[in-house]
Amino acid sequence: MSLEGTYDPDNIFAKILRGDLPAYTIYQTDDVLAFLDLFPQSTGHSLVIPRRSAARNFLDIAPDELAVLYRETQIVARAIVAELAPDGVQIMQFNGAPAGQTVFHLHVHIIPRWSGTELGMHAKGKADPDELAALQARLAKRLKGE
Repeated sequence: MSLEGTYDPDNIFAKILRGDLPAYTIYQTDDVLAFLDLFPQSTGHSLVIPRRSAARNFLDIAPDELAVLYRETQIVARAIVAELAPDGVQIMQFNGAPAGQTVFHLHVHIIPRWSGTELGMHAKGKADPDELAALQARLAKRLKGE
């Protein structure tokens, strides 16, 4: 898909926002929803998406909504770092299929990184549901205390 196009209200993240599909939610406000990636590249790999914007990518969102998205992403990233103690953290966002975007609802990846540990291939291996549920509980608890 190109950078331009019509927002698809049936994309997977829109379905999650509507409650049509479940997610391992770790944080939510009126503005954003953050949840664990089902196909994580590392433990704690999370996504933050805007709730009210029908932006397909970074270029589609209003600047004030983008500021809120990144403010909330920082809150989630800080909690992930505090809970999991990684050596580093990647904050990534892709725009258009050639750049690696696969879901055309704006989203930000938070990927904890540990020295000496290679990243897994995204969408190659689904995480264990029990492990996701346990991690969801830990992160959601920490984020409620933020």
